Amino acid sequence: MPELGEGVHEGTVSRWLKKVGDFVKEDEPVVEIMTDKVNTELQAPASGTLTQILIHEGEPVEVFKAMGLIDDGSGGGEVAKAPEPKQEAKPEAAPKQEVAPAPTGDRVWFTPVVRAIAKESGLSDAQLSGIKGSGTGGRVTKKDVEAYLAGGGKSTAAPIAFKEAPKSVAGPDQELVPLVGMRKMIAEAMVRSSQVPTVSTLTDVDVSKMVAFRAANKDSFQAQFGVKFTYTPFFIKAISEALMEFPLMNAALMPDNQIAMNKNVHMGVAVSLGPNGDEGLIVPVIRECNQKSVIDLAKELETIAKKARTNSLGVADVQGGTFTLTNPGSYGAVLGTPMINAPQAGIMGTYTIKQLPVIVDGMIAIRSIMNLVLTYDHRIIDGMIAGKFLQSVKKKLESFDFFK
Repeated sequence: MPELGEGVHEGTVSRWLKKVGDFVKEDEPVVEIMTDKVNTELQAPASGTLTQILIHEGEPVEVFKAMGLIDDGSGGGEVAKAPEPKQEAKPEAAPKQEVAPAPTGDRVWFTPVVRAIAKESGLSDAQLSGIKGSGTGGRVTKKDVEAYLAGGGKSTAAPIAFKEAPKSVAGPDQELVPLVGMRKMIAEAMVRSSQVPTVSTLTDVDVSKMVAFRAANKDSFQAQFGVKFTYTPFFIKAISEALMEFPLMNAALMPDNQIAMNKNVHMGVAVSLGPNGDEGLIVPVIRECNQKSVIDLAKELETIAKKARTNSLGVADVQGGTFTLTNPGSYGAVLGTPMINAPQAGIMGTYTIKQLPVIVDGMIAIRSIMNLVLTYDHRIIDGMIAGKFLQSVKKKLESFDFFK
């Protein structure tokens, strides 16, 4: 199981494309993996016979863990080329056996997922070693580390009742549906993002010029450029220009308290999946938005949306986002507070456009008004910067000078 994006510690095997006994060629798709960021096919690292499937469909798999064995003819089924942990594991351990923490010099071996969470949270080896593990032989598990962090860094010698939630029982008119696959991945990502101290600030925008321009040019735009004329490319353009004016909004606070300043805007755009939008959410990335025209952005937006809805996004399509745009206005939402996509510093929500009576030059006028909501990481962004950034986006949308 490879790393499939920043902050992705595990995935779910959604489908095996080969069965035990099948011959596979190197680089041939062999298994489908689902995470909260992407659904993707993984290629075989070598040619040979698939002799064993270790992680079955619907089961979770941690980063760097073997999912299957391929016999390449060199002496039996070998573990597919997955990166080894930095610390050596006991060579006699069976493939499925859980290995208890054992000293390696002065250090203790932890699973890659535990290491990754510890790195994100700034936990030292000494702190990890002090966590009481609930796994086989006292192994520290992902749940143990999360419980440790949730407890404010206190001892995680928790009772069994805390680790194992009571079994759900369906009522007479209920059906229990397990939280699995992409929905489970999204839930875990949201829990991680909820740990960031955020504030949401909103403003309203008079987008009458934009609405009038789209109404007059919708048909000719598609005929000339081959893509639908939507409002979203204008949102991306205005936000990207404002991010270049306020680079801290385009930054990310890393686990070691370093601020990663980004020189270009790589905009993540939330896309709902399924015909009714209820089959999950994915955030593909449009790169270097600050260097592209509205026409370029419209074309790329349509491309990534199609790829997302046909499950053909690659790993590169969802990596490296520096800021996120979500557009609940497309389904009629008037207002909301979008959740940040950690470790990014901010996310912008754009909401539905409504005709409202407003006061213009002392007179009542009917204008097209929408709400913008900015959620930001208050550890590195103060209210004044957030407010100025919002005002910059508002001014760009209201003046609507994108084609000059």
